[in-house]
Amino acid sequence: MVQFDANSANLINRAIYIKKIKNFINKPVIKVLVGMRRVGKSSLIKLLIGDLIKSGVPEHNIVYINKESLLFDDIKNYKDLFLYVTSILKEYGNNSQKYIFIDEIQEIHQWEKAVASLHTDNAGDIIITGSNANILSLELSTLISGRYITIPIYPLTFNEYLTFRKNYDDTEKEFQLYIRYGGLPAIHYLDFNDDIVFTFLNSILDTVIYKDIIGRYKIRDAGNLDKIIRYLFDNIGNITTAKKISDYFKAKKVKVSVDTVLNYMSYIETSLLIDKVQRYDVRGKKILEYFDKIYLNDIGLRHGLIGYREQDIGALLENIVYHELKARGYAVKVGVCDNYEIDFIAEKQNDKKYYQVCYLLQNEKLVEREFGNLKKIKDNYEKIVVSMDRFYPDEMDGIQHKYVIDFLMEGEKG
Repeated sequence: MVQFDANSANLINRAIYIKKIKNFINKPVIKVLVGMRRVGKSSLIKLLIGDLIKSGVPEHNIVYINKESLLFDDIKNYKDLFLYVTSILKEYGNNSQKYIFIDEIQEIHQWEKAVASLHTDNAGDIIITGSNANILSLELSTLISGRYITIPIYPLTFNEYLTFRKNYDDTEKEFQLYIRYGGLPAIHYLDFNDDIVFTFLNSILDTVIYKDIIGRYKIRDAGNLDKIIRYLFDNIGNITTAKKISDYFKAKKVKVSVDTVLNYMSYIETSLLIDKVQRYDVRGKKILEYFDKIYLNDIGLRHGLIGYREQDIGALLENIVYHELKARGYAVKVGVCDNYEIDFIAEKQNDKKYYQVCYLLQNEKLVEREFGNLKKIKDNYEKIVVSMDRFYPDEMDGIQHKYVIDFLMEGEKG
């Protein structure tokens, strides 16, 4: 049975995700919510449980386990998990539908064995969360392959951010705060000033680094890990290779091998701090290997670690547009066309769009670069330049222009 007050009245409904999850409730698939720590997965579970109870589901038909709570510290492996769940369901046995929620499931050793068995035995509708990307690959692909769906949970989009802010007068001022503090929901319980928010964000980053990376992968050289994280955070939107990073440190008299960089980058990506985005040859229709770009899952964490810098606004806007597209359900690649770069190719189902992102279209050279790169693509899919120019023409030679705030407030329609 649930172990917390399921009253969700004080939680803000992230409707996009609730709708996606509810599409699969009472369907014979395991629901897997995956997102970095503090992105709001637990709140989504509480909202779902609250809705189930409001719909008439008895509380004793709902099992809730949160591995971040000491209440469940004794559940250390798949046997503990299986015994705990089955004992509760047996105690309150009846023939009506049961629901099993397990939060931060990667903290349970070999959890997939218990989940596979519970699913096979039709013990209940299973919803699990995790903050480690391996939950999408190694564990899930072993025992429950083909019996689950994954729903990525991202930091707040700007639309969601405004919902959390509730009372505000100036959308543009709020956008500047969004650029500065990022999209983790919990910051909205704090006073918005640098000392408070950045201290909080640093505590989240420390948790990810020490629990999800150093602890999980038994890293002994935390100093070099910290240096690599700082390098990645400082180079968002840039082509990044392990050799490039190794050479950078070598020039500073710090010895970090290419293999070490590769391993550490893999751990950082698995912890969901960063995304590596592949580059795609538009004409040759092939992936360009080894020259990925790096984007952060939350830009606020960057500013807490290395400080907020006005001169990085172009890269920050690019990062924001990238995650907006991901939140809208697009698969995103960086495009290359005749050695010219296209910031993003966004695709889902039969929909494809090309995006260029810049700060300001303040001279003819910038206009030619941003619009000209898109002109080189000869197909008929939408091509869009996004910038901070509020009053720039909406269209030029068949290529759209969108003011970044207007673009972000389109939501899934865009």
